[in-house]
Amino acid sequence: MKNKKVIVGLSGGVDSSVAAALLIEQGYEVECLFMRNWDSNLNNDFLGNKLEDICPQEQDYMDAVEVAKKLNVKLHRIDFIKEYWDYVFEYFVLEYKKGRTPNPDILCNKFIKFDKFLNYALSKLGADYIAMGHYAGVKYNNEINEFELIRAVDESKDQTYFLCQLNQYQLSKTLFPLQSYKKSEIRDIAAKYGFITANKKDSTGICFIGERDFTKFLQNYIPNQPGKIIDISTQKVLGEHIGVMYYTIGQRKGLNLGGQPEPYYVAKKDIDKKILYVSKLTDTSYLESTKCLVKEFNFIADIKKYFDSNEFSCTAKFRYRQPDVKVNVKLLDNSLVEIEYNDQIRAVTEGQQAVLYLNKVCLGGGVIDKVIK
Repeated sequence: MKNKKVIVGLSGGVDSSVAAALLIEQGYEVECLFMRNWDSNLNNDFLGNKLEDICPQEQDYMDAVEVAKKLNVKLHRIDFIKEYWDYVFEYFVLEYKKGRTPNPDILCNKFIKFDKFLNYALSKLGADYIAMGHYAGVKYNNEINEFELIRAVDESKDQTYFLCQLNQYQLSKTLFPLQSYKKSEIRDIAAKYGFITANKKDSTGICFIGERDFTKFLQNYIPNQPGKIIDISTQKVLGEHIGVMYYTIGQRKGLNLGGQPEPYYVAKKDIDKKILYVSKLTDTSYLESTKCLVKEFNFIADIKKYFDSNEFSCTAKFRYRQPDVKVNVKLLDNSLVEIEYNDQIRAVTEGQQAVLYLNKVCLGGGVIDKVIK
């Protein structure tokens, strides 16, 4: 590690702050890079929002500056605003227009943090590696001669779900110093260093949206398309919505059906007819499914090195923080996968990611293209 140069993605949060400190302790030559992926002025997304509600990137940058001063390391800054728009946000909007629910954080990791950021760090800043404050790990498996993405020790913070689209090259150039730490330990280390980020609240949601109302944000890019809200069982019209694409399968809040005697959830969406179908909470059958088709599946390592058949069993997550479920997997071609659940899983949603695991190893993930009831 001596003389190995690492560029740490310093976000202005506690996790990346401690990641930089740990790498210095391990003897790496450390510099930091703050990246900005969104500009609310440039992207004109103030509709229905107050300026103070926008993601406070400049405050994050100032916090990163203070951490870099504490560590006595150089802090670089770069904008990937156009790249984020082209590679992440346009896809995000397109999927919502189709009535699907994409995960932009996974795309940001694939195309921005571990691609544009990585290439800049290696080619412009002379880095040997990059490092991020993700709760995950990288291990080279000598038995299969490939890198593996490993879950974090702190399972409640594990972020391998969001890293499922990474490839061998990206993993070979990445360090994840936080893999063996619990969140409480990270805050203790930050306090020991006197970081301004030690007690900083964790960021939640999608960075470019911040603390704002999600529907109001989407209205900047997807105009309202009002339609009827219909009880899927009785076909009775219960009310009106402002746009089917603003809702997620299984959603309970924000349906504006307060006059009904029983609570409802979103059971189905018909984009073409602009109909939002809902069901009473006492009947969750519309959320249940038995299998799904997953497209654009990215296997981090050669899956044939783990299983000697195109059909195998492992575990999966269909959304972040969901407990692992046992699944049977069938490889239909290089990137199309059929996943069957041993138990019925609720609210598997088209557009989200299905991520496969073999014990502690994240095998990869792909986009849920079709849910089969």
